Amino acid sequence: MTGVPQALAAAFRVCARRGVVPTRHFLSVNIARQTTSLFQRGRGGYALCKIFRCSTSRFGVGETTGSCMTPRGLHRIARKIGGGWPIGAVFKSRLFMGYTWQGLPDAPIAHRILWLEGLEPGFNRGGKVDSFRRCIYIHGAANETALGRPGSRGCVHLSATDLLSLYDNLPEGTLVWIAI
Repeated sequence: MTGVPQALAAAFRVCARRGVVPTRHFLSVNIARQTTSLFQRGRGGYALCKIFRCSTSRFGVGETTGSCMTPRGLHRIARKIGGGWPIGAVFKSRLFMGYTWQGLPDAPIAHRILWLEGLEPGFNRGGKVDSFRRCIYIHGAANETALGRPGSRGCVHLSATDLLSLYDNLPEGTLVWIAI
């Protein structure tokens, strides 16, 4: 595993077991630190590009439907939602609902959505543990003061600035590793 940062070593072992080809970019969510790290593959392997402050679930870690917990493991960005809307766009059930400055200042889902799909059958894919059916996203929230500590209902929250940068630069299919 030459050129693989320690933060991604476990993710690459899962990729090898599941036959998943690592993508050019790789996001790693560290639940304990409440950070999301962006790695990019280069000539010498993967290099850390940036670390973002995030928030994961206030209910803890878990994969079961209805738990409101942040699921662990290997995921990919299955769908990107919200392109073209300005910062402050609010979404409900992935549909545009208005703007944070138009009476929605506490909107739980804002700016953009990166909808995640689990890639580990029986752990975060299929049955009662399916991250995609649970609607686990990386998304913005109107209240960015809560970033850096658990506060979501299972998703990963990022600031508008960080989320828009990722949304614009990461294609669907980009791998996401979520770990404690």
